[in-house]
Amino acid sequence: MSSAKILVVDDDPQIRRVMRMTLVGRGYVVNDARGGEEALAKLRSDSYDLILLDINMPGMGGLETCRAIRASSEIPILILTVRSAEKDKVEALDAGADDYVTKPFGTPELMARIRAALRRAPVSADNMPHRLELDGLIIDFLARRVRDSNKDYPLTPKEVDLLRYLAAHPNAAVSHAKLLQTVWGPDYGNEVEYLRVFVNRLRKKIEPDPSFPRYLLTIPRVGYQLKVPPSA
Repeated sequence: MSSAKILVVDDDPQIRRVMRMTLVGRGYVVNDARGGEEALAKLRSDSYDLILLDINMPGMGGLETCRAIRASSEIPILILTVRSAEKDKVEALDAGADDYVTKPFGTPELMARIRAALRRAPVSADNMPHRLELDGLIIDFLARRVRDSNKDYPLTPKEVDLLRYLAAHPNAAVSHAKLLQTVWGPDYGNEVEYLRVFVNRLRKKIEPDPSFPRYLLTIPRVGYQLKVPPSA
């Protein structure tokens, strides 16, 4: 997807200029915004394939901007920031980001992350379930929704990919590395905090009591398991 259209959101004009030159040189179509308000305005008037979003901006900050975008769009969001603490990564992912890159970063790393974020369907549909029922709860992977008599939740593309892969391997422990490389791409494997965030989100949608999960189980020091009833 070298012709993908990318919106760069950063208050530093030099960073915007460098990012534009780097991305255009690799075939991407690039526009930029100086802050969150301008980014939202551009998203209302045009369509993009990916957003590169800085966290530390005056006015509407990156996390607030990320939440605002995610409230109405599934466009991939890649956070670029100098903050490297795990709590900052978790906060960004919780706000709706798909990935997180710490400054300073090398161009090869950034390009790999962009390619991974643009890969909208990393989990092949072959041999994957289209639908799963857990004691009356219907998970419709094609419609990207979770439904029962009391709830109707949408699923993000990443949530679908993660849950669908686990559903394709029911009652089996799947390692952190396998989940990360399958859902995010082959350059991933150590970003365990990504899985924690998305698993917590999924538990709020599929579990009767997310604090005491019945279906989406943590396997200590290994990964996660989707426990599927025999009739499912």
